[in-house]
Amino acid sequence: MSADDKTIAVYNAKAQDYATHFNSGGTPGKHLSRFMDAVADGGRVLDLGCGPANASRFMMEAGFDVDALDASREMVRVAAEVNGVTARLGTFDDVTDVAVYDGVWANFSLLHAPKDRLPTYLSALATALKTNGIFHIGMKVGDGMARDGLDRRYSYVQRDELAGLLADAGLTVTATDEGHEVGLAGTDDPWVVMMARKDG
Repeated sequence: MSADDKTIAVYNAKAQDYATHFNSGGTPGKHLSRFMDAVADGGRVLDLGCGPANASRFMMEAGFDVDALDASREMVRVAAEVNGVTARLGTFDDVTDVAVYDGVWANFSLLHAPKDRLPTYLSALATALKTNGIFHIGMKVGDGMARDGLDRRYSYVQRDELAGLLADAGLTVTATDEGHEVGLAGTDDPWVVMMARKDG
């Protein structure tokens, strides 16, 4: 089990705050819109580390069959209460399916995994994707591992490093964006977002 108890405790304590902080209102953001446009209509999508399930709600409203997964009991509760999404409790280690998803939305969730486990998780997620399935990942930019001011564990990557990890997992990067954002801990952190495809 690679879930971090301290990180999960933070999300249990701040689930409602998180839902409020990252609420994009009535429309999906740019990256989610791009992802939904790329995934097969009505496809099955894994929302990995769904949090309050804001993205899951948009995807469900767009007709996708969404499997929402999070390691925080409170996030699962808030997902149902705030967004009407029935999420299941689980960790990255629980993704063991083969070729069942048309898309995987891993938006700033895998950054909480131990860095040495990233290749394993990315390989498992690629295995869970169908051929031509779409993969989205958001990570914070940097080196090594550290804890933030809220005591959450983070694994940081550089842009080229992330592209290499995706390639090693059998995923072809189709789009890359970089930027920065103030998160729940109040720091303005650089990030990288990539969309990729599982080729046959």
